[in-house]
Amino acid sequence: MSKAKIWLQRGRKKRLEQGHPWIYGNEIDKMEGEAEPGALVDVVSHNGKYLATGYWNPQSQITVRVVSYQPLDEMDVAFFKERFQSCADYRGRFVPDADCRLVYGEADFLPGLVVDRFGGVLVVQILTLGMDIRRDAITAALAEVFKPQGIYERSDVGVRRLEGLEERTGVLYGDCPRIVEITENGLLMEVDIEQGQKTGYFFDQRENRASIAPLMTGWGARSGIHLETKPAGEVPEEAKLAAKPAKDGQVAVPVNANGKIVTFPYWDGATVLECFAHTGSFTLHACQYGAKKVTCLDVSEHAIDTARRNVQRNGFSDRVEFVVADAFDYLRTQVKGREEREDRARGVADTSKPLGSAGRTWDVVILDPPAFAKTKSAVAGACRGYKDINLQGMKLVNEGGYLVTASCSYHMRPDLFLETIQDAAADAGKLLRLVEWRAAGKDHPQLLGVSEGHYLKFAIFEVRSK
Repeated sequence: MSKAKIWLQRGRKKRLEQGHPWIYGNEIDKMEGEAEPGALVDVVSHNGKYLATGYWNPQSQITVRVVSYQPLDEMDVAFFKERFQSCADYRGRFVPDADCRLVYGEADFLPGLVVDRFGGVLVVQILTLGMDIRRDAITAALAEVFKPQGIYERSDVGVRRLEGLEERTGVLYGDCPRIVEITENGLLMEVDIEQGQKTGYFFDQRENRASIAPLMTGWGARSGIHLETKPAGEVPEEAKLAAKPAKDGQVAVPVNANGKIVTFPYWDGATVLECFAHTGSFTLHACQYGAKKVTCLDVSEHAIDTARRNVQRNGFSDRVEFVVADAFDYLRTQVKGREEREDRARGVADTSKPLGSAGRTWDVVILDPPAFAKTKSAVAGACRGYKDINLQGMKLVNEGGYLVTASCSYHMRPDLFLETIQDAAADAGKLLRLVEWRAAGKDHPQLLGVSEGHYLKFAIFEVRSK
């Protein structure tokens, strides 16, 4: 039995030919034949030329989602096994960690399907009707290709309503413990597959978290600490962790401005503030790469509790302080405190009032907020939000330190994000030097022609005063 055909309009934009797998209802001229919602249909041009095969849903504004550019009869277990094996081969080549995003929707030619691996558990998110009606085939193929301990569904996202679907969660296969331990860049952390955000954890910043390594050391000289070479036998036992090897059986020992040997192992490390920390992944990386002290901040007590456990399991508790607070309020309070201290130093403040505890600064400030613009109409408000946190954040960076900032709002286009940060720098009286400009990691590949996949912007700036 031949499939139904979707005929496209003559005057439409050639998005499909440019690699975009979505076909909107207003691009369709007519449907020839009949098909149940979710079924495969062939897509042809206005003159009848075959272009692709996809599944269709007349209830969705995105009426057809392309799954193949060659004729395809069915998305059965064999189909999914072949696609999942391709996903596995790609990750095996480019992603060193086993814990990663295994299936990334359109970019893996499986629109509407996301799969993350956390230890022995796969977490599946099914976003569309075309994938939803094939849940059993998806589960069977995942079990065969990846051989997990369990498969858990986290399709508890509002976008399913646009497809006429209800939200859904639960075990699809095997044994799925709620808390799973994963490894990222050599660090251990826990993931709550039932209550964690999205599928439980954000893998898309993996390489970006690793990119902060050069920022974490090289700060000791600012505190007046320098290295002196001494024979190894003359170095006190308590100072050996802070020393560095030198030539001819000697070691380089850190010495402060008073000539005393420094015994703290992380004397050369940065002070770091991570805002919107969630479960503390940037905090963990900062500690791993040598940070002296990290302030880990999130508005959620639950998130900070998880971050605290992650810090403990990696042995970093002595270098991390935790703050439960709204990041906007916290940043403004610290900036106000700093300005009060500066006014006192210039003799223009009322010294009869007690000086508060606010006014701290850091060598590195990290801002990784949730999406501020989930729709196009929210962009103006998002710009104000991004400008505010970056303006306050860069004011709290020590001279010559670094601002690490990100946006995961697709509607906040890269040029607009950079423009917003530049506006914040102008208002703050700062000069920014761009060190890194990055996107999502390799387990979140970008399909050329699909701008919706280019959502994550990540930048590292050196911050200097004018």
